[in-house]
Amino acid sequence: MRLPIRLKSWWRLAVARKTLGQRGEAAAVRYLKRKGYKIVERSSHIRRGEIDLVAVDGRTIVFVEVKTRRSHDTGHPAEAVDRNKQDRLSRLALVYLKRHGLLEHSARFDVVAVTWPRDQRRPTIQHIQNAFEATGRWQMFG
Repeated sequence: MRLPIRLKSWWRLAVARKTLGQRGEAAAVRYLKRKGYKIVERSSHIRRGEIDLVAVDGRTIVFVEVKTRRSHDTGHPAEAVDRNKQDRLSRLALVYLKRHGLLEHSARFDVVAVTWPRDQRRPTIQHIQNAFEATGRWQMFG
């Protein structure tokens, strides 16, 4: 089946455009790099989940959760990192540290909240360092 030309053009544009989340993550990477962080990995897929960003700040491994929203109508983006999300991120971080032989290194969790209204070219970024401690039985971060 061949697609009409108009539909092909729309599809090419839709695929080429980054989602709001991808744009927010790219903005968070630029922001963190300007702050001196070294970005080690983006969208690290681990069984049962994904870590948005893995970075290094000095001698600390930083697991960064990026939350992007158009507005605060449904709450601040950082509020989406609830207890369940913290548990999941704690588990994923532990797997990451084990997999890379980094258990002896200090680690922390940061949240980057990106608010990017449709009518603005640049987002507002709030970086919350040490946003939460490892939760559950995974509390082995120093």
